[in-house]
Amino acid sequence: MAARLPAGDHGPTPSNLVNVTVADTSRMPWDILHVDQTGADIPFKPLFSDPDTGMQVFLIRYRVGFTNIWHSHPCAHGMYVLDGVLHTHEGEYGPGSFVWFDEGGWMEHGATAENDCTFLFITNKPFGICYAGDHEHFYPMDGAGT
Repeated sequence: MAARLPAGDHGPTPSNLVNVTVADTSRMPWDILHVDQTGADIPFKPLFSDPDTGMQVFLIRYRVGFTNIWHSHPCAHGMYVLDGVLHTHEGEYGPGSFVWFDEGGWMEHGATAENDCTFLFITNKPFGICYAGDHEHFYPMDGAGT
């Protein structure tokens, strides 16, 4: 068991301090991602991108009634719902839900008809997207080869 230091005494300062990356989302302006395939303008705030792995974190807002139609990604990704309800092809998930999508499958997700949905979007490697109507796909839609 580690010895306890007296209150206010944290010992010597380490020489290899971690640099902290901070994104103040309350002060950041929203960027807009226009998606030709859906005609949507999706508000987002880029929060972090790891140069070693390509992992990315965004704050995203789906507007009321928006559905990101059948699509696939060359990365797995998770969505942590902050407000509203995330509507997916498998169900609906409210604030506090963390929804993970494995790489290699097809999905739909969006906001409900009642509310916007704001969430943290986290990828495990660089983000990419293709839609059912695109000429080239990362993964076949029939499940073959997945």
